[in-house]
Amino acid sequence: MSFVTNKTAKFTTIDLKKVKQTLPKVVKASDSEEGLKKSGMSIEEKVRIASSVGEEVLTTEELTKLYGAKDHPIVYDGFEPSGRMHIAQGVLRAINVNKLTSTGCMFKFWVADWFAQLNNKMGGDLEKIRTVGQYMIEIWKAIGMDMTNVRFLWASDEINTYAEEYWTLVMDIARANSLNRITRCCTIMGRKEEDDMSASQIFYPCMQAADVFFLKADICQLGMDQRKVNMLAREYAKDKKMRFKPVIISHHMLMGLKEGQEKMSKSDPDSAIFMEDSKEDVKRKIKKAYCPPEIVENNPIMDYAKNILFAYNGRFDITVDGVAKSYKEYEVLEAEYKAGSVHPKDLKEAVTNGLNVILQPVRDHFASGEPKALLEKIKKFKVTR
Repeated sequence: MSFVTNKTAKFTTIDLKKVKQTLPKVVKASDSEEGLKKSGMSIEEKVRIASSVGEEVLTTEELTKLYGAKDHPIVYDGFEPSGRMHIAQGVLRAINVNKLTSTGCMFKFWVADWFAQLNNKMGGDLEKIRTVGQYMIEIWKAIGMDMTNVRFLWASDEINTYAEEYWTLVMDIARANSLNRITRCCTIMGRKEEDDMSASQIFYPCMQAADVFFLKADICQLGMDQRKVNMLAREYAKDKKMRFKPVIISHHMLMGLKEGQEKMSKSDPDSAIFMEDSKEDVKRKIKKAYCPPEIVENNPIMDYAKNILFAYNGRFDITVDGVAKSYKEYEVLEAEYKAGSVHPKDLKEAVTNGLNVILQPVRDHFASGEPKALLEKIKKFKVTR
């Protein structure tokens, strides 16, 4: 597939007034609000639920105004199809999407196939990348993501269809920023500023910032690791005197299972719980995981209890000294763990059991037929950086 198939596109830069005049005129099928589920919630309740998704919200005041102005704010999140999916991408993302769509939001998932190719994922093989994208969508369906207000958009298809609009934005953002400013954003790709990167990877942040405006996003809902490029988009909106800046809701990054791992790593299978892991895999990984007694900070098992099991079930079930307990509030579990009333062994067993219940529908989905064949193909792909 060529990088740009629209050969009539003119990649001239124009001022933002013209950009703003052009964007609303481009009507995409994905923009249609037909069939979207509305919410009967108050604005205050919508803001409370949406804010619960984020470790940081920029800003709550802007989010409140947004819900007052729109029944169906557009939320944007993008993902690189880059290998097997772990629970941070699968379960945590499904929880967050369902919260936001319950408030009436339209959620646009940007299936960033070209971005994965730029970032050399799956060896830069676009066919493999798109296969991984299909696998990830299948997982979200299986785990219970409510698809009513969700749209999946493939970056390569959308960009080719609206090439002039897209590349005009990218070029304008590139011109508006210094090379140093863009390089600082390259951590969004899992790179360090001092890494030896290709020219395509330097271009990546400009494209991701352009995505926000191309998709007409009111809210950027990505992880804390994507904060730098989201701020780049807000700065661009401010510099160009746009009426509204995108609201940023940055979600928590789930820890890796090993000591000192700030987030899960696909390249280290024992650091992550994957969505189709067997019961035995989950038990083995959790048993080996870092979980210091009476210490909550940087403890991945407590992190999973809070951000996966409490968030998914609304409670946390555990057996302590042979007595079954059900915590309704994470803070109570945390206090008792710190006090030594809950032992790491009991906590690990409870987290193992809880995760296995959540993941079982995914295992069932991929146990036979086309989903099974798709998973077997994915497992043979080599994960590359």
